[in-house]
Amino acid sequence: MAQVDVIVLGGGAAGLFCAALAAQRGRRVAVLERAAQVGRKILISGGGRCNFTNIGAGPGNYLSANPHFAKSALARYTPADFIALVEKHGIAWHEKTLGQLFCDGRAQQIVDLLLAECAAGPGEVTIRCGEEIASVGHEGGTFTVTTQHGYFRAEKLVIATGGPSIPKMGASDFAYRLARQFGLKVVEPRPALVPLTLGGEEVLFRELSGVATEVEASAGGATFREAALFTHRGLSGPAILQVSSYWRPGEPVAIDFFPGRESGWLAKEKRTQPRAALRSVLGDTLPDRLAATLAGRIERDQGIAGGMADNTDKSLFAAERRLAEWRFHPNGSEGFAKAEVTLGGISTADLSSQTMAAKAVPGLYAIGEAVDVTGWLGGYNFQWAWASAHAAAQAL
Repeated sequence: MAQVDVIVLGGGAAGLFCAALAAQRGRRVAVLERAAQVGRKILISGGGRCNFTNIGAGPGNYLSANPHFAKSALARYTPADFIALVEKHGIAWHEKTLGQLFCDGRAQQIVDLLLAECAAGPGEVTIRCGEEIASVGHEGGTFTVTTQHGYFRAEKLVIATGGPSIPKMGASDFAYRLARQFGLKVVEPRPALVPLTLGGEEVLFRELSGVATEVEASAGGATFREAALFTHRGLSGPAILQVSSYWRPGEPVAIDFFPGRESGWLAKEKRTQPRAALRSVLGDTLPDRLAATLAGRIERDQGIAGGMADNTDKSLFAAERRLAEWRFHPNGSEGFAKAEVTLGGISTADLSSQTMAAKAVPGLYAIGEAVDVTGWLGGYNFQWAWASAHAAAQAL
């Protein structure tokens, strides 16, 4: 049996950072990780280079039943704070698009950073991997966690086991089951940042598998301008992953294939390329296979035919509007197996936004993806991991 000050369940980004900061405040911490190694999701993130934060991260980049909940933690630990830590450890980094920051080297550097911070003291962090949690009890102000190897006891317990996204990495719904055990509500979890699937007449777009282009995608009142990718199952790419967090079954996803074009641009093309077919005009901007598919559907449904000069400005304007708001009707998503994160989680109504502590259970905390705060694609979820871990550690 091990007696410590804090038990952290989960050795991911949030759990390791919280453990490190608590130890730096003199606490004895035990990190219990189910997998054979810590930080597995960190290692596969950002194509193996870890998109460790986003310089523009703010409350508006997160989804939650309470959109104000993340404000306090994000304000008290900013992207600049984590960048300073990265630089302190001599890790070279670069900015890609839209404020996304990546390691120049490998994601392992971020795991090494977290482990070095855990070892910095003056407290102590003990990391135990391969620990299957059999039970968690709470009696007399003390939490007792039972695993196949024994018992761990502490007055503080931090839930940092994430959500069920990417189960092949060992992800599960453990955080939600434990939260319910202690009377905390859970907002229904859903896959987020996930590819969408197509069926019905739209299966023909699967034939475009591998084709990508920049679009403006919209769903659930949110719009993102990034790349979309057609797959053998439907739609993916950054723009689609972003809107998937806002999409609801039964709703359409609108795609503007020519974002930023002025109204009437097809009529202008008619004057400059009177003999060109619609497919050729669209192909000046879009990949050939995509241009041919879109032109074919428009010609079938809207009677566009021959060269551009053979069509009225009115009919070309109708085609233009369709290209600016092409409606896809996904029949689902690729689920938690392919979702980068989980939407929903432990209800923020039961947690303190200042400390991430459970309001009704003294000594219990929840951080990271386990909580009902979900970021956009592009480093935002890592920033929530750092910020929520920091908020909890100050109270531990």
